[in-house]
Amino acid sequence: MRTSLSRMACFAFPFLLTNLPAASLSQPSHDKNAVYYAGGVAFVTDGSLANGACFRVAGRVDAPGFFENLKRAENVRGATFRRGAETVTQFPDKLYLSYVIRDQPCDPGYRQEGTRIYLTREMMRTMQLSLYWKRGVDLRPINDSKEISSSVEAVVPYAKALAAELPKRFEWSWEWEVPSAGVPLTDSLVLILRTPDSRIAARVAARL
Repeated sequence: MRTSLSRMACFAFPFLLTNLPAASLSQPSHDKNAVYYAGGVAFVTDGSLANGACFRVAGRVDAPGFFENLKRAENVRGATFRRGAETVTQFPDKLYLSYVIRDQPCDPGYRQEGTRIYLTREMMRTMQLSLYWKRGVDLRPINDSKEISSSVEAVVPYAKALAAELPKRFEWSWEWEVPSAGVPLTDSLVLILRTPDSRIAARVAARL
């Protein structure tokens, strides 16, 4: 699947970076070498463009009820996934991928020299998203995913009195339906953002 990021829906998708607390990541259980998944699988990565703009991609993969009480345990044969007494080996028929993109300093916490470059609508319009299933080093393209919603919202600066003098900043968000019937839980869902010249601007994997 390869699609333009320019399609922005007229309604806002209420999934902000603030809705991605660390607790949404895979949580250690009280069982030795076991991991529980609360609210799906979260992911985050940083990306950059050749013009100096930097950004963060943060999101989650979920499915209604599927990840509830799902536990991963490691043994001599590898990873085993269980929900109570049930052994789970495959994803459900559909997964729901949601993520947001927001610009950030290229070196957070450090004073940036020169003029900072901010993400613009035009920059986002030219980027392309590709989705893959990853098994080992093999990437299998996902060609039949479906965009459910997308939106772009202006980011209100902390210094509201200076808003007219500050560069405009935005936050982009998407939700996708990803077919996953028959895909083993040991595969990872990979997102890759590319620029028009095929340069990878960001890459991240959602893995159990």
